[in-house]
Amino acid sequence: MSLTLLVSMMLAFAFSISVAVAIGGSSMLGLAIFESGKLVLAPKEMFAAIDKFPLAAVPFFILAGNLMETGGISRRLVEFAKSLVGGVQGGLPMSCVLTCMIFAAVSGSSVATTFAIGAILVPALIRHGYSREYAAALQATSAELGVIIPPSIPLILFGVSAEVSIGELFIAGFGPGLLIGAALMLFVHLWCRFKGLGKNDGDGRMSVGAATVSASWALLMPVIILGGIYGGVFTPTEAAVVAVFYALSVGLFVHRELQLRDLVAVLRKSLISSAVIMFIIANAGLFAFIITRAGVPEAIGGWLTEILKSPAWFLLGVNAALFVIGMFIETSAAIIVLAPILVPVARHFGIDPVHFGMVMVVNLALGMITPPFGVNLFAACTVARISLDRIVRPLLPFVLVIIGCLMVITYVPSISLALRDLVYPPVAAVIAPMTAPQ
Repeated sequence: MSLTLLVSMMLAFAFSISVAVAIGGSSMLGLAIFESGKLVLAPKEMFAAIDKFPLAAVPFFILAGNLMETGGISRRLVEFAKSLVGGVQGGLPMSCVLTCMIFAAVSGSSVATTFAIGAILVPALIRHGYSREYAAALQATSAELGVIIPPSIPLILFGVSAEVSIGELFIAGFGPGLLIGAALMLFVHLWCRFKGLGKNDGDGRMSVGAATVSASWALLMPVIILGGIYGGVFTPTEAAVVAVFYALSVGLFVHRELQLRDLVAVLRKSLISSAVIMFIIANAGLFAFIITRAGVPEAIGGWLTEILKSPAWFLLGVNAALFVIGMFIETSAAIIVLAPILVPVARHFGIDPVHFGMVMVVNLALGMITPPFGVNLFAACTVARISLDRIVRPLLPFVLVIIGCLMVITYVPSISLALRDLVYPPVAAVIAPMTAPQ
């Protein structure tokens, strides 16, 4: 059954069949050939894969991102970021990275970040003398932060699939997100100085005070969302609903750039995006059920334990494999299929599952900006109105920067776990004072 699943799925990929259909079709074929009397399991397992309360956050975060784009929140965040870093050489591409970091704190989706921020900054970058290809590559890479800085849809999916605390994953995402954001900003600044670009990026920017006042409602949004989650006011799923109502209220009644007639288009766009993700999750859930039934996770876990003798080699091997997998399989599907397989092996090597989750999400997020199936690339090329082949060359330095950050995140666990341990102290540290002799 395992061989049938693998071969049929690879053939489907070769014929350019969509990832969700390829995964679901190969799963159905495996059931039909080897357990034809149990085909009724297919709809049952597909429904079970999406019948999880935390997944309700996915469509709401997508809707919140689209409402922010239409309601003027995104534009004000761009002006705020430009007021902070726009005055230095290369300030405009640095503003792109910083805006994506802020937007990531409320959207949870890299594609939503690409469209919302790219629609504003890509034309601005082109007007300031940056090539169309460079602008698209920068936007696609910066938007990757949307799935690393919490709240994050892939982190929610990892938590559900691997049975890891979503709250701990969210707070662990700040360290890697800030590291990658800072590295990208430093890189684009040095690149602009080397190329002699961006000397006039500060033209027309607002003062910090004026931009802060203009963006005050937008800046309050991540404070409410993240403060509510870590203050115990609402769960990450409920936070997504709060984000929707906040973005809707600000767009309609404060900025007044969102009209009632716009809601139909916003809802339709969000519905399509959510349906695509849920369809992938449902098919990936069926695939995960079948390979688990066939004993594949145990076999792979035993093989990895036998071949990779130390945690360092295990992490290196997993990173290499995930980098290749991320090029061809959508991030959500890869997480749902691979997390239940790899997390038990990581535990065997003594690797904290929260740290491993960050390594896995950061690595697979690279697949969003690597050909041939990088979703951020398609979104950025759509915004910049260029073909995919033109973005590859300017993209390579950005990919190398992310890979460098990934290696640091992989082998310096404290980047992910230091803040987590402050907010969620280890159980032993909490119990020890209670059991100490008085």
